[in-house]
Amino acid sequence: MKLSARNNLKGKVVAIDKGQIVAKIKVDIGGQTITSLVSNEAVDDLALKVGDDVHAIIKSSEVIIGK
Repeated sequence: MKLSARNNLKGKVVAIDKGQIVAKIKVDIGGQTITSLVSNEAVDDLALKVGDDVHAIIKSSEVIIGK
């Protein structure tokens, strides 16, 4: 699969917390953890489970940081 997104981070699923509609997926990308919200349907379609090797692909026009 080829993608136009340039931010492709390889990592490992460390937690999956399913809600009613969406799931919170935590991915370790080499000592740091990122979190993604995806539909429960996507979790099932990808057969995601803790320990899976995945790619976090980030496509965004802006990043907002606050403190």
